[in-house]
Amino acid sequence: MIPELVRTWVAGWAVSRDTPPPAERPWGLYLEVGHPDQVGRHVLPDADGFSVREAAASVTVPHTWLKVPMEPEDVGHWLPEGWVVDRDEAGYLMAVDLQSTDPVAPEGYSASVETRDSVVHVGVYDAAGASVAKGQMAVLGRAAVVDRVGTDDAHRRRGLGAFVMRTLADHAVAQGAVLGVLGATPEGRSLYEMLGWKVHAPLAACIYKP
Repeated sequence: MIPELVRTWVAGWAVSRDTPPPAERPWGLYLEVGHPDQVGRHVLPDADGFSVREAAASVTVPHTWLKVPMEPEDVGHWLPEGWVVDRDEAGYLMAVDLQSTDPVAPEGYSASVETRDSVVHVGVYDAAGASVAKGQMAVLGRAAVVDRVGTDDAHRRRGLGAFVMRTLADHAVAQGAVLGVLGATPEGRSLYEMLGWKVHAPLAACIYKP
């Protein structure tokens, strides 16, 4: 199940971030990201020592990443010289069976939902109209990939993150999706678990910094 979830997550991430579709490689998938601190990322659905070594050996451009569904400490000893395991970028592959809940924005806040280039964007605003929380989602048939969920520090613990997630889920279900997938940060994991999401694998982040 994990390889299928990884592939769904990668495909949805590419749509959400407006990058080229993932390219097949012998060890998995490659995404062209195009940022100075992340030129591209290899993602390994079936991770083992051989695939990690093969993917890492193919890289010659600094700031290319590997994302591996394994614990960070289990990946590091397979990496050649020049690679580092970035524990600050580690996360979790999570999924849930989607349900509609008809959420209502918390008192004192308003919300907007719009679709741009097949990506659903949810925004939450305070009484002055300032953006204080957001999230987005790419729907891929029966699956929806949630991305970039966040709440401003001054507005946390007020139910805004849960509202964003539930709103995204409602729109995914309305489009025929039944499965939600995301890559969570350690900070976001507790929110998602509270909403019924389950961790299926850790996600180690490795960066080529020769």
